[in-house]
Amino acid sequence: MQDKKKQNKHWIKKGPLKTFLFFLGFSTVIWVFVQFSKQYTTVIELPVSYINLPKDKILLENSPKYLDLRIRDKGFNIAIYKFFPRELKIDLSDAEPLDEQLVYNLELHKTAIFSQLRIDYENAGFLQENLKIDFQQRAVKKVPINSKINLGFSVGYSALDKIKLQPDSITVSGPENILDTLRQVNTKALKIGNINKDIEGRIKLDRTNLGTVTFYQDEVSYSLRTDKFTEGKVEIPIEMINVPEKMNVVIFPKEVIVYYQVSLSEFDKVKPSNFKVIVDFKNSVDSDGYLLAQIVEKPDIVNNLRLNENKIQFVIKR
Repeated sequence: MQDKKKQNKHWIKKGPLKTFLFFLGFSTVIWVFVQFSKQYTTVIELPVSYINLPKDKILLENSPKYLDLRIRDKGFNIAIYKFFPRELKIDLSDAEPLDEQLVYNLELHKTAIFSQLRIDYENAGFLQENLKIDFQQRAVKKVPINSKINLGFSVGYSALDKIKLQPDSITVSGPENILDTLRQVNTKALKIGNINKDIEGRIKLDRTNLGTVTFYQDEVSYSLRTDKFTEGKVEIPIEMINVPEKMNVVIFPKEVIVYYQVSLSEFDKVKPSNFKVIVDFKNSVDSDGYLLAQIVEKPDIVNNLRLNENKIQFVIKR
């Protein structure tokens, strides 16, 4: 009987305590809900990052990392902004250079910024008109691009001209002491074999050991005209130059055969008059009675030229 009385007494003490704590917690939730439903005006700090930095500029470390924004909104939303702030991306292509700063007009881009942050245009405002970002000017230079494409052709085929890069040069920026010694930029190494037709494609530029240099583009186009080639030959008279006046010099042979390669489609365009072969009498001293024949004129469409005879005998007649 006494145990039962003790249990009832314990229940009487514990029951009201639970009820009190329940209503205390419930009223606290209601109070918080009411307070957070009210409108407040406060200043929130937004983290800032920068995109589309001009390639000829370097941002300095003291560039603004945060932007203050005055906002009027419900307490719930303000709490979210404060504890989970959205990062604001500033597009520096829209900034104007002034002295050694990029000036980003916040009011001018207010609509785009608030759209990015998903904030009501009417309920927010900036504490400053402009965002000023310090920068350092990079050195800028234009350098040629050197092809590292290795070409191998099928039997009977060859290139009509050199491989073409488009563009053939590139603008780069970076520390001045590095750009001073930069003479060219290479393409990535590429090997193409068994070529029997025109080729084209795109190839990356090689940035090895150029990590601090900014490329204004990362790849270029290449193209090569290819055709089936055949061998031709023409007989060309040898012309002597630098022969002293009143000196009679006879050479033998008087003509040489020039062998060449030309594309099959352009074979008929090659004429003997397109070639010129000379020997220079100025080189006759210590020549052992021979002069070396040289091809000094040729059509642009031929390559791999050779002569059937390089050494030309000469005799001086008294």
